[in-house]
Parts: sequence; C-alpha cells; structure tokens
Amino acid sequence: MATQTKSRPAAKRKPEKQAKADAVAKAKAIEPDVAARIGSTPRTKFRGNPDIFGRLVEDHDRHRALFAMIEETEGKSTERQTLFRELALEVQAHAAAEEQALWSTVLRNPETTEFARHAVAEHKEIDEMFADLAARDMASPGWLKRFASAKEEYLHHIREEEQEQFVAAEKTLGASDVHYMRKVFNRRKKAEKAAAKIEKKIKLKD
Repeated sequence: MATQTKSRPAAKRKPEKQAKADAVAKAKAIEPDVAARIGSTPRTKFRGNPDIFGRLVEDHDRHRALFAMIEETEGKSTERQTLFRELALEVQAHAAAEEQALWSTVLRNPETTEFARHAVAEHKEIDEMFADLAARDMASPGWLKRFASAKEEYLHHIREEEQEQFVAAEKTLGASDVHYMRKVFNRRKKAEKAAAKIEKKIKLKD
C-alpha cells in the first residue's frame, strides 16, 4: 500500500506592519535603551512576502532602524560603537548574500542585467562609505555629517531595489526560484556575517 506524502504548507505572507515591527525589534535587541525612530518607509509590494524579496526588505527595515538608532547616540559612546559595528557587518553580509542568492542569477538574463549591475556597483560604493566611517573619529564634528550622507545613499539604494530592481527581477523568476533563493540567502547571510570584517580606509575623494 503506497503511503501518501504530505505536502508542506505554503509559507504565509506576514502583515506589513508586523513585518516592519519585527525587523525593528531585531535592531532594538542590540541596544534596547536606544530609540529607533524609523518613521515612514517607501511603499513596496514585497514587505512581509515569504520569498527572497520579502526577506531582503526585512533586512532593509532592520538597517533603517540601526541607522536611526546611531543618530540617537553621541561621540564615542559604547552604544554608538556597538550599533555601528552591527550595522557595518549587517550591510556587508547582506550585500554579499544578496549578490549570491539573487543577482548572480538575474545578471544572466539580458532583460535584467542592467538592474543587477547597478545594484552590485552600489554595494561597492556603500562598502567604501562604511570603511571611511570606520577609519574616522566618531567623536569628531564631521563624523555624524558623513554618517548622514552614508545613510542618505543607502536609503536611496534600498528604495531603488524595493521599488524598481526587485520588481523587474520578479518578472523573470518563478515561484520556486524566489522560494529557493530565500533559503540560499539565509544560509549565505549567516556565513558571510560570521566571516565579515570591518575595513578601515579613508576615502581621499568625496
């Protein structure tokens, strides 16, 4: 007598507010006493989705919260150092895992190659900004100004991903693709973060 194999239930979409709140809570866990005034976020169809794009947006919201929390700190405080280290490692690991799980595939499709190239190029620019910040004195008057510029650049980058690049990529991928990519991303993100190091290098040109 043949046995029936039970199919695994499809993952459910998480409500947008809950998805955003959960992401902010992960950031808050690093320094619970620091406020995370994330405010409103750009509209995206992917927040709460149980696929690669929803998973990436989850990280984006976590990073938005970490940026906001760092702005609440002062000088070389332990809170600022801890939060900056977490953000720098998070962004580095996120970008590397995103390239491996998503953009490596999207690059091979002529319809989406340009979107993928743009995203990967911006990852490199963002890495350079964090290396520059890491090399400078957090207590200096100019550090927070440079940090604000890095925040603006990063928020622009993830808004483009959420509203344009992910939308274009989704059209060329099947349901099984985006589900599998989420698994790859989670695996690679964990490995990349464990191996990540904060580079310190002053940018000679702004």
